[in-house]
Amino acid sequence: MYRQSSEELLSFLQKSPSVFHAISNIKEELASHGYEELLEGKKWNIVPGGKYFVNRNQSSIIAVNVGTDLEEYSFHVAASHSDCPTFRVKENAEIEVKGKYTQLNTEGYGGMLCATWFDKPLSVAGRVMVKEGNKIVTKLLNIDRDLLLIPNVAIHMNRAVNDGYKYNKQVDLLPLIGGAGYKKGEFKKLIAKELGVDEDAVYGSDLYLYNRMAPAIWGANEEFISSQHLDDLQCGFAALKGFLKGNNAKNINVYACFDNEEVGSSTKQGACSTFLYDVLHRVNSALGKTEEDYYRAIASSFMLSADNAHAVHPNHPELTDVTNCVYMNEGVVVKMHAEQKYTSDAVSIAVFRELCDRAEIPVQFFANRSDAAGGSTLGNISATKVSMSAVDIGLPQLAMHSSYETAGLRDTYYMIKVMETFFGTHISEEESGVLGIDACM
Repeated sequence: MYRQSSEELLSFLQKSPSVFHAISNIKEELASHGYEELLEGKKWNIVPGGKYFVNRNQSSIIAVNVGTDLEEYSFHVAASHSDCPTFRVKENAEIEVKGKYTQLNTEGYGGMLCATWFDKPLSVAGRVMVKEGNKIVTKLLNIDRDLLLIPNVAIHMNRAVNDGYKYNKQVDLLPLIGGAGYKKGEFKKLIAKELGVDEDAVYGSDLYLYNRMAPAIWGANEEFISSQHLDDLQCGFAALKGFLKGNNAKNINVYACFDNEEVGSSTKQGACSTFLYDVLHRVNSALGKTEEDYYRAIASSFMLSADNAHAVHPNHPELTDVTNCVYMNEGVVVKMHAEQKYTSDAVSIAVFRELCDRAEIPVQFFANRSDAAGGSTLGNISATKVSMSAVDIGLPQLAMHSSYETAGLRDTYYMIKVMETFFGTHISEEESGVLGIDACM
């Protein structure tokens, strides 16, 4: 069961070289389970027992599974993010170097580990806007071959590199695409050829680099997995699987996967946007519920904000907290922070521990060292738009924000199980300070 879950995850990651491919694959999975797509610009017809999803910008998605017993309903939300640190290809991309090389002009997206991008096969994936008659149509692009490489400078020319080096993204990290025979304009020709369209029909693009190294299961006992995009598509994938399996008649279950977490979430499709509020409010209205009903439901609602966590590094255990540190293959992680970078508190942690007990999976706890600043995630950001009880959770991994990250073989299964349990459970506020947690229905 552990290996199968990880093999399915790695297959999903292999098919998701960009955020747009990831969301497209999630849409396909939802549709295969009977979910109907809703468009934000059209009228919504929602019924009890219905299953729907909404896509914004082709890079964020929210799915809802409406219960059939909505007398005292609440929203059960699992939120993750679809993006990862990478390099975006600029519009006028080709740079000629002395008539002998051509590079692509790129810019950094998110806080990546720069050194992990050197000396490995790369390619380009994303979306392209194509004119078809009077319409502009989105087409996904994945140039599925080894196309680019960012070469390191030889140590003979940079003797101090191993003593610490500050990478300049405009100088050190531009990928090489061609040699002396490369002609300017070939990149656009290549895009058009891959899509089977005329060059003049290409009107715009959002294209990103990705690491071509295949995902792997490895280790003496095959206990580790490595791939691009584990942060945060490992949680996004596991939450989706649990969402599709779990069901409770008293819930409106919600699966959300937001874009742009790695750059602050302040976009129309990020967790700081109105996307979650818009969907929940419109579903509530389409069901014939009142504004009062909506706010009562929100008061009893609960979110699992799922984003990966830092495992203890074998070479640097001193970088993690002494007592609140986590390890791969030892369970789902609860993340805590006194200054509220994470949403977890005593109430939400207690609820989550109960869910883990019911799912029969291990749970562990993470906090940053008190003298070190950590990262943040989307739970507290989304709470500024839709305020509900929430706990920040994740799966332990190494090399977060590398172009090739590492996690535990068992942990994807653990996250799927607790997500399934969460979506099959009804949580309600019975009185001040008292929560009811009902079994699957």
